Amino acid sequence: MTTTATNSQPSLAATANGLKLQRSIMIGFGLLMLLLVLGALLVPGFVSMRNVRSILLLAAFLGLASLGQTLCALVGALDLSIPYLIGGANILFPSLLVAGLPAWLAIIVVVILGALIGSANGVLSYRLQGQALIMSLGVGFAIVGGIQIYTSLGTQFGGTVFAPVPAWLRNISAFNGTLLGLPIPPVIVIWLAVTAATVWGLYNTWFGRSIYAVGGSRIAAARLGISEFRVWTAIHSISGAMSALTGVLLLGFSGGGFVGVGDPYLFTTVAAVVIGGTSLLGGAGGYGATVLGVLVLTVLTSLLVGLGLEFPAQQAVIGLLIVPMVAIYARSPHIRYQI
Repeated sequence: MTTTATNSQPSLAATANGLKLQRSIMIGFGLLMLLLVLGALLVPGFVSMRNVRSILLLAAFLGLASLGQTLCALVGALDLSIPYLIGGANILFPSLLVAGLPAWLAIIVVVILGALIGSANGVLSYRLQGQALIMSLGVGFAIVGGIQIYTSLGTQFGGTVFAPVPAWLRNISAFNGTLLGLPIPPVIVIWLAVTAATVWGLYNTWFGRSIYAVGGSRIAAARLGISEFRVWTAIHSISGAMSALTGVLLLGFSGGGFVGVGDPYLFTTVAAVVIGGTSLLGGAGGYGATVLGVLVLTVLTSLLVGLGLEFPAQQAVIGLLIVPMVAIYARSPHIRYQI
């Protein structure tokens, strides 16, 4: 009897998570369709190819940055260092180019550093889980400050770095970027590939299932032989690497390194996860749902800009959207109470 109950627990958890994920995806898809219809009716040219390309381009950056946030949320954590790693990578990469590193090597160095910082962030926040949010925020502040000190050596412009951006990087991230002669910025395709790999990995690999197990019930995960420490550290490492990569790609979009480029992602990555329906308590949701949240958030922002609303008004509307979304998702009990 005991063996049957133990073996059934993962399947029950998977079923509960699947039902909740389907529900959140249906809600997110319905909201996305509603926003597209409103945009088509209220804003001239909203559904034009030019505007759709712009929406997808901006969504790609947010989607890549939100991947790590989603993984952290799935185990009941939040990574507040993401915007600072994005900003730090955005000025560190061009400074490495100025120092003489080849672009490809500079990208590898920046992404590896992001992963190492994320790993350290994971270790520290795991050891001090009662203060995990403040810990990740402190790590972000420390890292971005250190990078600004490094990039300001010999110059008075610590928060901004000027360097020739490689043409191939501009093509990847720019609005007028092309892929195989088609007017599609390659970063959009990169995001689609990352999305497919992540969604597949979450449901078809031991590591992906381990993330859901830890988020659903740490005790049950431990009894299944899953190391919570390793999972916690690994997802924070992935979050750091993706943040660094996003910072590099944003350089191709903006054309110049600016430490504040990551600031909007402190709010928007969490908002995308919440709107997508991934539980901040862990164990329910997924990156596919976050992708919907990213699209909803980006389409909504485009609609508000098209209607002429200023940035404070945009924040107010997005905040008012998050409140009912959280209320809807919060009505479902956490997965650990459904088993």
